[in-house]
Amino acid sequence: MSQPTGAQPMDVQHLLAIDAAHAWHPYTSTIDRDPVYPVRGASGCEIELMDGRRLVDGMSSWWCAIHGYNHPVLNAAATEQLGRMAHVMFGGLTHAPAVGLVERLVRLTPAPLQHVFLCDSGSVSVEVAMKMALQYHQAAGRRERVRFLTVRSGYHGDTFDAMSVCDPVTGMHSLFERVLPKQVFAAAPAPPFGGPCADADIAELAGLMQRHEHELAAVILEPIVQGAGGMRFYAADYLARVRRLCDRHGLLLILDEIATGFGRTGRLFACEHADVAPDIMTLGKALTGGYVTSAATLATAEVADTISRGTGAFMHGPTFMGNPLACAIANASIDLLLSRDWQGEVAAIEAGLQKGLLPCRDLPGVADVRVLGAIGVVEMTAPVPMRAVQRHFVERGVWVRPFGRLIYLMPPYIINSTQLELLCTATRDIVAELGSGRIAAT
Repeated sequence: MSQPTGAQPMDVQHLLAIDAAHAWHPYTSTIDRDPVYPVRGASGCEIELMDGRRLVDGMSSWWCAIHGYNHPVLNAAATEQLGRMAHVMFGGLTHAPAVGLVERLVRLTPAPLQHVFLCDSGSVSVEVAMKMALQYHQAAGRRERVRFLTVRSGYHGDTFDAMSVCDPVTGMHSLFERVLPKQVFAAAPAPPFGGPCADADIAELAGLMQRHEHELAAVILEPIVQGAGGMRFYAADYLARVRRLCDRHGLLLILDEIATGFGRTGRLFACEHADVAPDIMTLGKALTGGYVTSAATLATAEVADTISRGTGAFMHGPTFMGNPLACAIANASIDLLLSRDWQGEVAAIEAGLQKGLLPCRDLPGVADVRVLGAIGVVEMTAPVPMRAVQRHFVERGVWVRPFGRLIYLMPPYIINSTQLELLCTATRDIVAELGSGRIAAT
């Protein structure tokens, strides 16, 4: 079989044959494969398939392409940086793109976060955050503090420590339970976003913190929005109470803003809804506008200085840490976001999602519909047949990838009203067909 190159166009059947034989896609079997749709290109809010069909993107490519695709500003930043250097090691060297990104992140995130560790991906940033918490307590003479407290229905990534603090049922614990670290889990936050948090709502977590204080290093949470673990929105006051409990028991608070950071919930960072500052924050996904993989873990001076005084160097160092190309694109993406009325864009999406999705509440088989910022969720009472549903979405000219019992939309911020209405209409139609049994699991 000849080896294709980027300069040699490949016909659809040849591409699909190679893909079927050798490409292992995320969360799939190599035997019972999910269908894949070959892409020729993408621009704005549309993905163009190789057969010429154009799909309005409702996923932002797993929530990262907030500016849409093929944006001239980000293209120019990438091209300019390629003319200088694509990569140089960050050990013993530094450069303007990385320093510029560090400066931006310190300026934009809560004030106590003063140190930025640049890394490769969201999962890696969570690994880094957890290692920081462990090394912090070790440096402070509390070597017994080696476990983490979190809540159910959470998701923090697929690498090992990150996986250990994902929901133990909807995550992957059953496959790796013999080797995963054993963490402490409280019930998922019950009070909904916009509502109060009563003492009873926080009682279980507070009790676990009290009982396990001697062995806990930190609490790790997704602020306000639990993402891939259930797409749940919870009260800001719950998060504020967790912050106070962490202070009372001497625990660090790690907030995973990988999915929520850079405006997705209507605030630049979701923790702003609760006016809370974490000790450690993780960022990723939208950091580079979906162009290249990159992430960051931010820490307070207290965390960084304690580690540095007590154990010396922080023991982590990715090869592509501070990659100049990624940093240059991230700088351009942040500047592009802040140069626009992103709050207005997200508010318009929120209004459109409410108008377009809330009628689904009256359809059979729907358990709940919820909207926050540029996130819209239709939760079904039964698991969604993903392959069949995805095919029906593509036939309607939109790209939406459900999971579990959830059909959700997280479109790019630049989506226009016509495109958003198409997404919502397709979702309502397909939810109605699911409820009536007209879409089967085939």
